[in-house]
Amino acid sequence: MTELSREIGEVWSRLFDHRPFLNGEIKFMLKEFEEKRGDREVENLFNILENITDIKDTQVDKIHRIGSTALPVLSEKLQQALLLTEDIEKIYTDIQKDCARKRLENKENRKKEWDQFIDDMNFKCQRIDNTFEEKEEELRDLYADLNHKLNITNK
Repeated sequence: MTELSREIGEVWSRLFDHRPFLNGEIKFMLKEFEEKRGDREVENLFNILENITDIKDTQVDKIHRIGSTALPVLSEKLQQALLLTEDIEKIYTDIQKDCARKRLENKENRKKEWDQFIDDMNFKCQRIDNTFEEKEEELRDLYADLNHKLNITNK
């Protein structure tokens, strides 16, 4: 029984006790940062701090001066660009209105032309029908006359 409990304890420690693995990882990390890299990270941080301090002391005033002289000019140019875009938009809307008006006029003109064409075609068809009826009447009279003459000569 004691042998079994010892083996169970060993299995438990292998499965759930991560201290040996973690100790190895911790030692590796310490070795990596303390021995190999030394003070490079600290030196890099000090260099960055020095650069930021230098920028704060010297460049902020320079940027402020440049901004105070350039921003009004930039603002004026932006206002001019805005006015130009408004003019372009106005011209564009005027052109769209003119095009829409011309399209309507053209549509009305085409409708009038179409109606005139239909009226002309109806008139021509009516003339043809009238001419046909006249010719039909003439032929009817001619055949009636011929029939009448044939009846007279046969008697």
